[in-house]
Amino acid sequence: MKNKAYYFLFVLYLLMFGFILYINGVFTGQITSRSNLVINISFLLLIGILMVISAISFGRLNKATDALLDAADDMEKNYSADQQNLWNRYKDKKDVFHHTVLDDQFSKYQRRIAAHTTPKGSVTSICPIEDYLNEDLLDRIGSAHYNGVVSATMSGLGILGTFLGLTLGMIHFSGNDIFTISDNIGPLLEGMKVAFHTSVYGIFFSLVFNFVYRSIMADAYEKLTDFLETFHECAEPPISTIDENTSAMLIYQANMSNSLKTMMELMKGQAAEQTKGLSTIVQQFVNQMNDIMGTDMEKLGKNLTAACEAQSTYARNFQRLEESTKLLLEASRAMNDTMNLALNRQDEVAEKLSETCDGLSNELYTFHRMRDLYEK
Repeated sequence: MKNKAYYFLFVLYLLMFGFILYINGVFTGQITSRSNLVINISFLLLIGILMVISAISFGRLNKATDALLDAADDMEKNYSADQQNLWNRYKDKKDVFHHTVLDDQFSKYQRRIAAHTTPKGSVTSICPIEDYLNEDLLDRIGSAHYNGVVSATMSGLGILGTFLGLTLGMIHFSGNDIFTISDNIGPLLEGMKVAFHTSVYGIFFSLVFNFVYRSIMADAYEKLTDFLETFHECAEPPISTIDENTSAMLIYQANMSNSLKTMMELMKGQAAEQTKGLSTIVQQFVNQMNDIMGTDMEKLGKNLTAACEAQSTYARNFQRLEESTKLLLEASRAMNDTMNLALNRQDEVAEKLSETCDGLSNELYTFHRMRDLYEK
């Protein structure tokens, strides 16, 4: 109930207002000094106006922090049901908080994430939501620039009332001897009443308001921290660790390797079939020509045999080309392994950076808590 603590201010205010009216004789009908009563009521009304303005800003702050808690609860429920990152649900969602200021800030965050998202949906850059939903935003919603000086203003009103009361008492105070002084001591005492009364409730409300204000702001910061932790756990967009160009290059190299392998297999098969077929044809032709023309065709047979040997040499050359292609494929695989090793190292560096960021976040949180405790 820290966020409702400002209601306690109005209870104390009513009690103090009634006490001032009582000591000035309003309830008994024995008003000793109307000027004293008017001054006290005027100062109390000024303090009341300050408290009403602060209460309005506290109400706005409570609506914002309640919206943060409701959004965090929804994220936890959805994440518990699916056990999957929820960013795809929230990247285009409107009215996440059902709060104008918070929804406007979250829309800016969505646009920034969209600007760092590739056409394939990978987020390439870290975009912290703390740049949009932070303590400065809560200070602006809760009018911290105003509430931060209300306590000092109340103390200032108390001091002003002190000097005003003394001034009123001194106006009617005159005399040069003990007899005339004793006759004018009454107005001086009345002025001193004003001085003491305004000082008492001015300083009293200053202390109480400062305590309530700091409690409300500490509660708001705690709720903001709860939402940010839930968002990081359940809905923060995952950062892609592989560059799109690198991925495309790896795919291209794999396709090229497969194409070269297929081409070599085809070339190897065609060369073997051609050599075998040509040898068979040549042998049949020589046999037929020997039968027909006798020994005169031996020279032609030798020439055709030389042609077969040349074809064999051509096949061996294709085999060497195949071996060279295999070496190229092995070199390509080695390059792929090197790039995968580099990507793994990038993942390790990203994990270390993430652990460092988490450590810094915990230290900042501890620092804020220590600062709040110190200010209290």
